[in-house]
Amino acid sequence: MVEALLRWYGRGRRDLPWRRTRDPYAILVSEVMLQQTQVARVVPRYEAWLARWPTVASLAAASLEDVLREWVGLGYNRRAVRLWEAARVVARDGWPARLQDLPGVGPYTAAAVGSFAFGRQEVALDTNARRLFARLGAPLVPPPGRAAEFNQATMELGATVCTARAPRCGECPLRTGCDGPGPAVARRRASERFEDSNRWVRGRVVAALASGEGVPRDLAAERLEPALQGLLRDGLIRRTAAGYALG
Repeated sequence: MVEALLRWYGRGRRDLPWRRTRDPYAILVSEVMLQQTQVARVVPRYEAWLARWPTVASLAAASLEDVLREWVGLGYNRRAVRLWEAARVVARDGWPARLQDLPGVGPYTAAAVGSFAFGRQEVALDTNARRLFARLGAPLVPPPGRAAEFNQATMELGATVCTARAPRCGECPLRTGCDGPGPAVARRRASERFEDSNRWVRGRVVAALASGEGVPRDLAAERLEPALQGLLRDGLIRRTAAGYALG
């Protein structure tokens, strides 16, 4: 099954920019951006990011305000803070043997960077790989020395064929050894519109400060104040004499 998976990946893999490098910094940038954000949105932002900050040292030397301004539109702005903090650690101390010691790097990201950049024999379990293995009934094991290719292949298959809602089982290279998806589970209706959420208000504030407009004044105080306090606690904004600023 593993050989069938790798043959399939070799024939039709998507040409994504982070697959053309083994630079751990560039790979870390891609992995952080891809958390909760679709590939199509990430590609141009990844390329623009590396054009502006091509090395870990250049990102470490940037101001947090500039980093947050560049991140606007990708969402979950705390990711940008953790990425900047990780760059500062690496620029000062080098890449740690245990990648999870870096700010914002969990087990999946550590395994992805470890295999893609450093050639480590580690399995990176993202949502797509977990779903694939669950449907197969057991995890697959990468061949010796091919963990990076294996990890890319499992993620690719999960993202493009073995999808959560509409799997294309007839196109799957592992279909003969798979029981297929389980019974569909009815999705719960969202109890709150995104525009009514605190995360939406936080995003509005960050975007407004990034564009130099100041804190939005069209938001009700009972929605704005909790968002401001949360952004202050997370280090995404700071108080100034004129009000608030990024970082």
